[in-house]
Amino acid sequence: MKVRVVLAVALALVGMAPAAAAATQVKVLQLNICNSGVAGCYTGRAVSKAVSVITSTKPQVLSVNESCSGDVEPLRQAMGAARVAFVAAQRPDGSPVLCTNGQHYGNIVMVTESLAGSTTATGKYSAQDTSTEQRVWACLPGGRISACTTHLSARSGSTALAQCKELMVKAVGYTRPTVVAGDMNLRYQGSPNVQDCNPSGFYRKGDGSVQHIFASADLAFVSGTKIDMSGTTDHPGWLVTVNMG
Repeated sequence: MKVRVVLAVALALVGMAPAAAAATQVKVLQLNICNSGVAGCYTGRAVSKAVSVITSTKPQVLSVNESCSGDVEPLRQAMGAARVAFVAAQRPDGSPVLCTNGQHYGNIVMVTESLAGSTTATGKYSAQDTSTEQRVWACLPGGRISACTTHLSARSGSTALAQCKELMVKAVGYTRPTVVAGDMNLRYQGSPNVQDCNPSGFYRKGDGSVQHIFASADLAFVSGTKIDMSGTTDHPGWLVTVNMG
């Protein structure tokens, strides 16, 4: 009889054990919308396509390159409640690069309010090529997840790699977990190799071309999906899903 009582109590205690906390799924969406009006890939349709993709995929982190400052609001409406950082690319004299509509041209990063912190950080790389567009980065560090976006040099692979490494040094110092997304203008096993930018404690997932998402190792990779954006921009959307414990 005592054995049966002890067994019953043990089984009851097992049943009362708290369940392990469920992981939070985080979707990171990378887009290059080619919306300056200057490049040959401009169509004028990329923002509406981006809104459609954001609405359907519901990312928690959004990185957008080759955007205009006026693109922020329609994209934020598609995201819902989110914290935003926009950074304009610069001319060598420090003035902002402009889209043909007169708005500032640059990069956007958004993180949903449930995951975002209150800090914004932006800057210009110390390494630059000889073009009239000085490359920049923007981050939203310090929340439940830290996130950065960038668009690296298209003229010099060695400069792009130096810029990538410079940003990843910053990212390593941010509160984990952390993601860095962007059009890196670098390829896996290219020359130079984008994998040489991947620091210890991070992994990289690319779209098979020049867009990449780096994630800290405490974010478990779930899947990567290319999204057709043809007819609106010259880059696919790149969606990486991770689990945050």
